[in-house]
Order: sequence, then structure tokens, then C-alpha cells
Amino acid sequence: ILSAFTKQIFKSGFVWRVVENKWPDFEESFFNFDIEKILMMPEEMLERKAADPKIIRNYNKVKTIKANAQMIFEQQTENNTSFAQFITDWPSTDIIGLWAFLKKNGQRLGGNTGPYALRLLGKDTFILSTDVEAYLRAQKIIDGGLQSKKSLTAIQAYFNQLQQESGYSLTQLSRLIAFASGDNYVQVEQA
Repeated sequence: ILSAFTKQIFKSGFVWRVVENKWPDFEESFFNFDIEKILMMPEEMLERKAADPKIIRNYNKVKTIKANAQMIFEQQTENNTSFAQFITDWPSTDIIGLWAFLKKNGQRLGGNTGPYALRLLGKDTFILSTDVEAYLRAQKIIDGGLQSKKSLTAIQAYFNQLQQESGYSLTQLSRLIAFASGDNYVQVEQA
């Protein structure tokens, strides 16, 4: 899980191919994302690793590895269950609640970074891409800021309704909306 969070954090703002090419060195440098080992790393060690040319040298993002390991560790300790189970058990009808948890308790997991990481982990979630946002605005589901509580609540309710009516997953619905509108519009020729 920590690996997925970290990968998405580094993909945000960097060429994804660069992240993918350097990923084996990230895994090696950070003990295959073993949480206990990462939590024992002193600050000086994080600084040294952030200066290593084998990985992407961005100290602010490297610091998130330990911070997000701490979030995972604390959640596991408090609930006496794995973080994977915590994510699995979170109801998809309140996926925005899980996003809020990650944003509040983790580092750099707000915006679409958390949702993309969740999707990478196999959690059913929609993504608020520019195409999905444009569709939601055109349908008058939202009219304010995309990340406002009012908008997120309306978006969740809309996706819950679509899911109930169609039987499709949140991921499928999100992709259908993105492909049906905006830059990703996929034209279907009539037979």
C-alpha cells in the first residue's frame, strides 16, 4: 500500500516513465516499503536517500514515505487490522470519506493522488478528471469548487445513484463519463 501511495505521489508532477524506470531503485532504497524499517529511519538517512541520483531527488516527496508509513502504522494499531483491510472495508458509497481520511492523515494524498492510488490498489473509486468535472458541471451536478464539501457530497450522491441504477462499478462509471465527454470523447460510428 505504501508503495502505491508513494508511486502516485511521485507520478504527480513528474513524467510517469521516469518514475517507472526508477521504481526498482526506490524499492531497494526503501526496504521494499517495509513500514517498520521505514519508521526507524532517522531524518539524516531520509536526506541522504533524497540526494541519491538512483531515485527522483525530491526531498519533500521523499519525506512523505515516512509520513505515510506512520499513517498506515497508526491506523493498523488503532483498529487492530491491516491497512489493506481498512481500505477494503470502507464503503464505496462514501468513497469521498476515504479520500478525506487520506488527505487529512497522510501527506500529499489529496486531489486525485489518493483516488489514483486507491484505484491502483484495486479499490473501486471514481476519478475527478477534467473530463469528468466538465460533465458534472454540464449536468449541473456541481456549480462550485470541485473539492468543496458541497460538491464532493453531490458528486458522491450522483455516482451512488448511477451505480444503483446501472450496476456498474464507480471505476467503470467514471471511465464511461470521461470517454463520453471532453478530450477523451470516443466517437462510435453508427452501423
